[in-house]
Amino acid sequence: MLLLTSLFLNAPQPARPIDPPVHSGRAGQIAVQPPRLIGKATIDGVLDEPEWQQAAVLTGFSQFTPFDGVPAADSTTILVWYSPTALYLGIRATDHGGSVHATLATRDHIFADDNVQIFLSTFNDGRQATVFAVNPFGIQADGALNENGGSNCGGMTGCNSQTRQRPDLSQDFVWDSKGRVTPDGYEVEIRIPFKSIRFQAGKSQTWGINFLRVVQRSGQEQTWTPARQGASSFLSQSGRLENLHDLDAGHVLDIVPTLTSSVSGAAPSAADGSPQPGAPWKYDVGKPQLGGDIRYGLTPNLTLHATAHPDFSQVESDVTQFSFDPRQGIFYPEKRPFFLDGVEQFDAPANLIYTRNIVQPVFAGKVAGKVGDNQIGMLAAVDSRDASNYGDNPVFGILRASHDLGPGSRVGLLWTEQHDGSESNRVFDVDGRVVINKINSVTFAGAIAHDNSGSIITDAPLWALGYRRDGQHFRVNYGVSGISPDFVTRAGFVGQPGVANLSFDHSYTWRWEHHRVTALTADVSLNGHYRYDDFVNGGPIQNRQLHTNLNASFQGGWGAGLGYFRESFGYDPSIYTNFYLRHPDGSVTPFTGGGALPNNDYVISGNTPVWKHFDLNAFVLAGLNDENYNEWSSGRILFANANLDYRPTDQLRFNVAYNDSRVYRPSDGSRVLLQSVGVVTVEYQLSRAFQLRVISQYSINARDSLRDDSRTGLPIVIRDPSTGLYSPTTAFNNQRLLTNFLFTYLPNPGTVIYIGYGTADQRPNLLGFDRFGAVRSDLFVKVSYLWRKRG
Repeated sequence: MLLLTSLFLNAPQPARPIDPPVHSGRAGQIAVQPPRLIGKATIDGVLDEPEWQQAAVLTGFSQFTPFDGVPAADSTTILVWYSPTALYLGIRATDHGGSVHATLATRDHIFADDNVQIFLSTFNDGRQATVFAVNPFGIQADGALNENGGSNCGGMTGCNSQTRQRPDLSQDFVWDSKGRVTPDGYEVEIRIPFKSIRFQAGKSQTWGINFLRVVQRSGQEQTWTPARQGASSFLSQSGRLENLHDLDAGHVLDIVPTLTSSVSGAAPSAADGSPQPGAPWKYDVGKPQLGGDIRYGLTPNLTLHATAHPDFSQVESDVTQFSFDPRQGIFYPEKRPFFLDGVEQFDAPANLIYTRNIVQPVFAGKVAGKVGDNQIGMLAAVDSRDASNYGDNPVFGILRASHDLGPGSRVGLLWTEQHDGSESNRVFDVDGRVVINKINSVTFAGAIAHDNSGSIITDAPLWALGYRRDGQHFRVNYGVSGISPDFVTRAGFVGQPGVANLSFDHSYTWRWEHHRVTALTADVSLNGHYRYDDFVNGGPIQNRQLHTNLNASFQGGWGAGLGYFRESFGYDPSIYTNFYLRHPDGSVTPFTGGGALPNNDYVISGNTPVWKHFDLNAFVLAGLNDENYNEWSSGRILFANANLDYRPTDQLRFNVAYNDSRVYRPSDGSRVLLQSVGVVTVEYQLSRAFQLRVISQYSINARDSLRDDSRTGLPIVIRDPSTGLYSPTTAFNNQRLLTNFLFTYLPNPGTVIYIGYGTADQRPNLLGFDRFGAVRSDLFVKVSYLWRKRG
């Protein structure tokens, strides 16, 4: 009997289940040690594997907007555990209103749905994070957040009540998610492989983490940690995943071969550019081209990415943009996957890195990542001969490095270089951001550009200094910046050289809980614009702007805004260098413009809540006496834009975006300028991976013949400096219709099939052609496959 008793007491006993630790954000329990488990969950949206019973439990969400610091009205539970190769997250979101917003959307288009966003700061620096987001069906959005002191103030509508900086969604990562709507809300299951993200080296480490839930029914944002709006950093208010150890990412090798082919057709045209009716089209059948990318993880935090003969053709055309001010360049965002990978490592002030200057590289490579407190990005590219002024291959080199000084603070260096034949360009920059007492931040930047165009050599500066206070109610944003007229960068983007700016912005937000009006923000900004040489030599100011705005947020997600602008614009002779006036006897005299133009503008804006099937926002500016740049006289202007999303089913969505600007002469009411762009997008999501999309864009760029309207009334002519001949500024009306059809199969980033067809129709001159005529069509096919190997 004693022997049996001894055997029983010493026999292995079954493991007792351990109650998972519960971490309430509202109770300040934001340091989490999730269990490391040897297991693998099936990502099917059902949290039924035994590992979920052992996961750390995160609860106690707080409301972030419209009121921070109060308990969230909806219950949200996050489950966290990790295996040697991946982080697993489970979401249980309760919706007491019984109205979950969810659609079978395409990637990165889930923000009209209910969604949960994960901010994963793998370097725990309080400044940058990888962002993963899911809607109730588990449809993904992803990108990066690099907090750089950007402001939600400025523009035409001034400040709003929110201060959180939005993530950049241009990057795509490989991860798994699946969700389902339940009777009391929704559940989502997520797996993030360690080989898909960069993280610190070391056996044991700590990551920053936070969760933000968006509830469209109430218009609320809710966070796990009790984050406050009145702070210079959202990420520095994150919680922590501690004692993560023995993470196995391996040396990941991604190989993405790509095959592309296209057929282009164009209508023949006469010598004057007009189409030839009935003439056969000319077709160009391009040879299939094989290219590809290689991405190799040198370490868990440092990645090498190379591409050879890549496909850099645009699957989706850029939306047509117009510049109301002729001095302003037009900025188009980068869309090409190679340049978007690790884009947060190449974040630089004043657009000193603008990779669209690299037109069609033959070869490009880059190394990006973070080592300790040091962030680094290096890029080299050999561009196509078609982009050269000399028939050579332009060469680009970019080096971006920064060092963390503490949560939210850093100092950075930038070096860019470009060579094309005998021409060269170099830019060196020092910049940074310092956060003080959590709500104050100072930003600075100083750059020198050396440009050798072969005949002219210049050295010129660019500089900026800013101060920002992100208080709970009172906010300020001060800035001074300047860019020399001789500053040239061939690896960056300069919208307008030769200017200096002073800006002073003050705003105050009132908030009321349980009221129809939930927030009211009053904003007053004063801006002064100088010619650069006048600013540095104590010369006069050129433009003055006083903007006052009042923006209100209402219960349920409604918003409305009013604004009044009082401005004065000084004459800039650089715009009218070759403008002349033609007299009745045929003689010409220089166009000399006039004095300052006083402006008075009125603004109204508004938005609806994001309902399940519909949302709308719109903006209108009317100027009774504003600037008519075309003739340098007072004008009556009208700016308007609107954006409508309509989602009749879970799979079908429509988007209509419209932008319109018009200038009229006060003297007789005639129209000087019309610039208008309308875009209609129709998407049908056959399944999570398959989509059909049609995008149709209609643009008008029309201008009247120009005259010296406010002075002599004489017609304006343009002198060609190379020939000395004068040309009348005759009226034109250019209209264009672009339509693109696209079939997409996208099971994961890297593996894709695109089949696209596009047509271009135009009416170059209203007087010459009565109807639209097709002038070009393109058929495009792209196939790529992501082959991933982990060493």
